[in-house]
Amino acid sequence: MEIHLHLHFLAILVVVPMLGSPAAGGLCRDSCGGIPVRYPLSIDDGCGSPYYRNMLTCADNATLRLRTPSGTYPVVGADYADPHLVVTDPSMWTCERPFTSVRAAPFSLDTSTRFSLSPRNDYLFFDCDEERVIVEPRPAVCDRYPERCDSTCDSAGYLCRNLPGCRGALEENNMSCCAYRPRAAESLRLMLRHCESYTSVYWRAVGDKFPPYDQVPAYGVRVDFEIPVTTRCLQCEDRRRGAGGTCGFDPVTRDFVCICNDARNSTTDCADGPASRYHSSTGVVAASAVFSISATVGITGLVWYIRKIKSTKVVTCGVQSNENRFF
Repeated sequence: MEIHLHLHFLAILVVVPMLGSPAAGGLCRDSCGGIPVRYPLSIDDGCGSPYYRNMLTCADNATLRLRTPSGTYPVVGADYADPHLVVTDPSMWTCERPFTSVRAAPFSLDTSTRFSLSPRNDYLFFDCDEERVIVEPRPAVCDRYPERCDSTCDSAGYLCRNLPGCRGALEENNMSCCAYRPRAAESLRLMLRHCESYTSVYWRAVGDKFPPYDQVPAYGVRVDFEIPVTTRCLQCEDRRRGAGGTCGFDPVTRDFVCICNDARNSTTDCADGPASRYHSSTGVVAASAVFSISATVGITGLVWYIRKIKSTKVVTCGVQSNENRFF
């Protein structure tokens, strides 16, 4: 009996960490360093959409970062009405940094994810080797047929003449500049091999003005993302069906889970009542582990008890024969 209790205690110790996932405990943080983190994004496993799993991190609950193949970058803004993130690359030039040569890998994204580089980004390259890079004014036809001018770095670009925050910096430092819109991240890498430094400028929307003055340039990389809209997620967030939950997924099966504030999960919504209650497969695995260990302990105890009884019987010549032995 004592062995039986000890093994049950060990089973409980095994199960406790299995139930500690954020989704199982209803722990979905909704911000990091003042930047909102909402569906489909998340910084806790099991929250948000599985399409963006492990893409964002929150260091010390203070700095939101985006993971990409080229590195991990600070996120300085997030918008969910016009879904996008704004990230910064520490290797990029800005007005606050002097013109120094940077040989770091340019910012890039994994094309297999739901993130994409926004067409509102412009890339500026400084002091390029004109024997390796075509630097010339961009013809007007390129505005209508941009695919015909992919290999040209525009030396007459508007942003080269109007750098945000420091319009005269190029002349003061005797630096050349050209604007380039690449088709892929590989084009950026090739450009940076032959240029001293680069920066990214995105066009930030200003809501109280009319086109074309409703956008202003700002340093950073705009990264667009998709918001998967599903009926189950809408039902989960619907406060008319209960307290309103958070859309998430089971970390093991990746199935949809509605995470409720009372630390329980539901397949549909957070309405009261046992019909909507649901435990993720993590809990099922844990319960199975308890059952399996308990069954093993019970059988072991039965075998030990039978052997103890058999050992008290009278045995010829002091040993049991194969005929009267149970096991």
